[in-house]
Amino acid sequence: MPTTTHPAEDFTLLSAASRAPGERSGRQAAFWMLGLALLTVLTVFALAWYLHRVEVQDEERRRSADAQWLGQSVQFHFRRLEDDLAQRARQLAIDGPQALQTPGQGEADTHPAGLLWRSLGVVQAQAWLAQPGDARGSAGDLQAWRADMASSADNRQQLQLLQDTAAHLRRASYAGPLHGSDGHQGDRVWLAVPSFDGMRLVGLYVVALSMQEALAALLPPWFTDQQQVRIVTDALPPDTIDAADGPYQTAMNLPGADVLLEVLPRGPRTSPTPRLFFAVALVFLLGLLVSLLALRRDFLKRQRVQQRLRAEVALRSAMERSVSTGMRAWDMQGTILYVNQAFCTMVGYSAQQLRGKRAPMPYWPHDQVDELAPLHSSVLRAGTQPQGLEAQYRHRDGHLVDVLIHEAPLLAADGRQLGWMSSVLDISERKRAEQLAAEQQEKLEASERLVAVGEVASTLAHELNQPLGALISFANGLLNRLHASTITLADMEPVVQRMAQLAERAGGVTQRVNAFARRREMHLVRLDLTALVQRAVAMAQEGQATPIGLQGSENAVWVRGDALLLEHLVHNLCSNALDWAGEGGAGATQVQVRLQVDPGAGEARLCVADSGPGVPEAALARLFDAFFSTKRGGMGMGLAICRSIAEAHHGRIQVERDALLGGALFTALLPLDNGA
Repeated sequence: MPTTTHPAEDFTLLSAASRAPGERSGRQAAFWMLGLALLTVLTVFALAWYLHRVEVQDEERRRSADAQWLGQSVQFHFRRLEDDLAQRARQLAIDGPQALQTPGQGEADTHPAGLLWRSLGVVQAQAWLAQPGDARGSAGDLQAWRADMASSADNRQQLQLLQDTAAHLRRASYAGPLHGSDGHQGDRVWLAVPSFDGMRLVGLYVVALSMQEALAALLPPWFTDQQQVRIVTDALPPDTIDAADGPYQTAMNLPGADVLLEVLPRGPRTSPTPRLFFAVALVFLLGLLVSLLALRRDFLKRQRVQQRLRAEVALRSAMERSVSTGMRAWDMQGTILYVNQAFCTMVGYSAQQLRGKRAPMPYWPHDQVDELAPLHSSVLRAGTQPQGLEAQYRHRDGHLVDVLIHEAPLLAADGRQLGWMSSVLDISERKRAEQLAAEQQEKLEASERLVAVGEVASTLAHELNQPLGALISFANGLLNRLHASTITLADMEPVVQRMAQLAERAGGVTQRVNAFARRREMHLVRLDLTALVQRAVAMAQEGQATPIGLQGSENAVWVRGDALLLEHLVHNLCSNALDWAGEGGAGATQVQVRLQVDPGAGEARLCVADSGPGVPEAALARLFDAFFSTKRGGMGMGLAICRSIAEAHHGRIQVERDALLGGALFTALLPLDNGA
């Protein structure tokens, strides 16, 4: 796109135009030239108006003559067609229906006839409608006559009126244009010619005419080449012919058929010679005025251009010195054409040292040349994205400068791209601020992780009581039986296996706490949540009198998570439900674990419900906070750890009242793993 030239008024305040000594005389000459130009313009407009008026009158006369010729020609040919049909009607009255002749045979027709009868396609159907009592009967295309009469009530009315008019007025009559079976009005017109034997009506000779074909037959090529003619039915009567209104209309004067012809001229038909002479004279006159104006304008323009250039140079120099954004221009081969002072300050090189340089640039870091070279080539081909391009430059003194680069096409006045114009913004301070914020965020996350370690350690330490207590019980029992010599090796094997399992579980707990405290990531694997819930429920059921009902899908439910943490989640929720299930008052003590899958949301729903009193409304807001507990003697860490585990697996946990058991309903929502 060509660049836009700013008007000289942009620099009015910076330019100091001096008044020339001959300014007064110059103004007088300008006034005289303005008056002469105004007089010339008025003269030209008067001549143009007069020429246009003469052409309009000529066109009106031509159109009036054409309309008269068209009306007379149409009436002549249709009257001739009526005469042809009257002659054939008399022949039909004498010879009967066998005297019907085929129309549209052209020069091959041996009987003398007019143009419309001989033209192919004008007469579409013909029939002889005999009077009742005539032994010879009706003949011809009676099916076409009956079809048009049955297609609509309006057609029936027009055709009946056609028969009545022809019979009573003893003359030819027309009906139409008729409506087709689809309800639209076509160009079909029926013509009826009566045949009398004295005062007795013998019959009607009716023919169906295509008005479009009739026009095509009777209009000569010289007429259709200059104007277009079409049939209209819904139009005002053609009282006058006004050339200024474009198309004009003329009546066909067919009794019984309300048909008009609309004539649309195909362009003006006036002679171009007067306009040509007028245009030549106008060009010479305008050329004289333009030459006089050009001489004066050229002199004044040179003065204004000189003052404007000085003002532009001063303004642009001030703008370049004031901006802090680096500006750089280079051609399509990557040669630097221009740099401003801000860019020179940014990289530590002068404009003379940078102009004419090509890749690798002196301000590129030595260890990043291989990375910057392809980026440089990509920028030369397509510029940068709207968000810009981040890179690092090396100052002449050695320190690195982070920059954000935006490229825009450098266009010539004709729209041809000469190269690229770069705006280079120093973002080193922003980078340092982002790095500092990242370090602070890392420290904050480390602090939060230490707090989480304390929470997890408190809960997991509580979980170690069960395996360690069981180990002690198994060890003491085994020692007692060994001392009493009441145990065999076969009896010892399951006891030792159970002790090994408990020791392995306790070791896994301590290893997980150790790994989490040392800021390692969780051990995420694809696991079957159904099997994990079954194992966790079985461990939670040990030593409990209240049964835990397990409901849900028997199929595998795949999630990605840490098996040990998810087991703690299920175990803590079950333990909490077992503690509160018996506090509900009347009714059986129940705990239910439900595992559901929501494919639409892509989540697995682990629900743990109890028959207890539920969660008080006042405690809902702080229920998952650390060290908050509604249980007597509770540490307030179990549900907090459950929330931490759920959120660590990109899930969430919520609580509400269970509609079935009446107590609390804890729901942990975990994302499904699609196996991709």
